Amino acid sequence: MEKAIRAVLEEAEKAYKKGEVPVGAVVVRNREIISRGHNQRITKNNAILHAEIVAISEACKKLGRWRLDDCELWVSLEPCVMCAGAIMQARIKNVNFLAEDKKGGAIMNKYTLFDDDLLPFNVDYHYIPVKEASDILKKFFQERRKKEKI
Repeated sequence: MEKAIRAVLEEAEKAYKKGEVPVGAVVVRNREIISRGHNQRITKNNAILHAEIVAISEACKKLGRWRLDDCELWVSLEPCVMCAGAIMQARIKNVNFLAEDKKGGAIMNKYTLFDDDLLPFNVDYHYIPVKEASDILKKFFQERRKKEKI
């Protein structure tokens, strides 16, 4: 768990240094990190390159399959609707996130997709608050607001 949290925060830091919203993700299988990802929407001009999507894509490539039902995802921010959909489609059974997204979170804030009995996917989730995950997001958006005022 500690190793996954550190890796997620490292990925968020990579995004931050690139001017991306600082979100990082890792896919874990058998207690081993098999893929990593961070936001790359701006640097690669691709709207879907959220950290979760990047990590899931890399895990699929590494394992040579699209089903990740023996994997779990660790992410620094509560996934959005798009990423929650990708998690369900990949059949990931467990998601752990380190910071809430009160504006766009699709798991326990804005929406509760993983609790929706109308959907055919079962995903367990855990919110594990980690101060560094929310701090880097706050810092990023404070800096961004200052730049926009200048």
